[in-house]
Amino acid sequence: MNNKSLTSNITTPINLEQLNQLNSIIKDLSDNQLLWVSGYLWGVVNQNINKKTNIIIQQEISTITILSASQTGNARKISEWLYKELQLNTFNVNLINAGNYKFKKINQEKILLLIISTQGAGEPPEEAAALYKFLMSKRAPKMNSTYFAVFGLGDSSYEFFSQAGKDFDHRFAILGAKRLIDRVDADIDYEDKIKIWFNLLKKNLKNKIKNNCLDQKKENLINQQKIHINNYNRKNPFNAFCLLNQKITGRNSDKDVRHIEIDINNSKMVYHPGDSIGIWYENDDNLITEILNFICLKGEETVKVNDNIISIKEALKNHYDLTKNSSKIVERYAILTHDKNLLSIIHDRHKLHKYVSNYPIVDMMRLTPVKLTAEQLTKILRPLTPRLYSIASAQSEVENEIHITVNIVNFKIDDYIRGGGASTWLSNRIEEDNMRVFIESNNNFRLPLDKTVPIIMICTGTGIAPFRAFMQQRAYDNASGKNWLFFGNPRFTEDFLYQIEWQEYVKKGFLNKINLAWSRDQSEKIYIQDKIRINGMDIWYWIKEGAYIYVCGNANNMAKDVEKVLLELIVNYGKMSIEKAEHFLSELRIQHRYQRDIY
Repeated sequence: MNNKSLTSNITTPINLEQLNQLNSIIKDLSDNQLLWVSGYLWGVVNQNINKKTNIIIQQEISTITILSASQTGNARKISEWLYKELQLNTFNVNLINAGNYKFKKINQEKILLLIISTQGAGEPPEEAAALYKFLMSKRAPKMNSTYFAVFGLGDSSYEFFSQAGKDFDHRFAILGAKRLIDRVDADIDYEDKIKIWFNLLKKNLKNKIKNNCLDQKKENLINQQKIHINNYNRKNPFNAFCLLNQKITGRNSDKDVRHIEIDINNSKMVYHPGDSIGIWYENDDNLITEILNFICLKGEETVKVNDNIISIKEALKNHYDLTKNSSKIVERYAILTHDKNLLSIIHDRHKLHKYVSNYPIVDMMRLTPVKLTAEQLTKILRPLTPRLYSIASAQSEVENEIHITVNIVNFKIDDYIRGGGASTWLSNRIEEDNMRVFIESNNNFRLPLDKTVPIIMICTGTGIAPFRAFMQQRAYDNASGKNWLFFGNPRFTEDFLYQIEWQEYVKKGFLNKINLAWSRDQSEKIYIQDKIRINGMDIWYWIKEGAYIYVCGNANNMAKDVEKVLLELIVNYGKMSIEKAEHFLSELRIQHRYQRDIY
């Protein structure tokens, strides 16, 4: 057979050299062999076409993106629940952590569901900070082809309740995106609202998506790392017990800070530096007695809680938050009491938030006592929620223990001593007392995987806790990366938390640099941002060397002041405009080189 004659007058998609190679291969093949080769090549081509087609189909039907932006874990849990529910309803859906989201392509989303919490003074959670800045800037793209829905989480006891959700919802609309359903702003008792929101969402989604009946691989894009699943969680805590409760501030300190060690032996719980521990606490008996007296209850009256009939005293001890007041609580109480002063306050937003900040629940009832039924009382209050504390230990170092650093909250109102709910309970724990605990992972506050990378740790007060864990882990790993600590507190002699440990790290050369800011040791107050400003050039050199920057502490003051001075040094030593400096810091966030754990 003359193969050349078959192709000499035909235009081919292959060049002459390829054609000659093909002819040399097939010239000695029989007719049957040529038929087999023909069928084989057809199969190869068809397989490739099918692969490409499948990819295209998957891309077309993966139309729902759930964006999770969480600070304490609630938004993440809701996002994971929503992801599973949408899958069960045969929708094709992706779940993505806001910290890992490629937000510059946000305008390519067809349907975007944002589950977001709020922290500080109405700010987005850390993992959504870069996305927030991008969307609020002039660089944000039009989103005319996107449908969206926002479920916001917050705490109504704060002035800027669910503000991050409100901001995103408003901005999406400004950019041209269309609402699937109205935004919901949920308080800490969000369970009923998320179910109502989901049912309405599901109905609207079915009207928007045609291809909602195809199977999709069950993969969770929220984190690329391998995650250990702990058997214990918020609803199923582990019964640990207290090993040590030691005050670590001086006798003349204005603060009472405790180092508490918790035994988690036999739990098989796994945690990493940067994670938090959730602790279910009990309300103080004296506080419960005060509240019952002010509303004329004995404590024996019964109420229904979680389908169980229990005494109001037991309900207040284990099921309701008695320490943090909120706008809704004041409003409900004002209506029950018919008190003119309270009724006037609830109609003035500024006065209401000031009242909430100044008067805990017990003092509101002390100043305006009224006779209530047990059921009326429980309808006013919010459910008890666990308190999260940054873990101050590395499991590689302490094994079946968890260490925490707790500031015991105490303050005076009209000569009455008041305290924080969780910290008061923790302050009274003694050796072998039981504690119901669980791990709350925080993948947005992690040491670099590369142990040669330098790190800069910036903190005030009990914000030092996760950095104790960081240093224990770096020492255990024998990490060669440099370590630099900035720490601020009122006084050196009274408030240098874990002083001996830090000095030992310095002595061994493991803590390469340490800068301390004592605000009350001299007439002129010195804060942590002042120390950062003084060391600006060296910090810039470390950043250029690839350093990771970590900030832990108060969100309202310290974290904002630190970010402001970081931008200053980027402008000064990086020779940038403020706009470029902000972009530079956002890029560090995206690269996980600027991480914050603030509260």
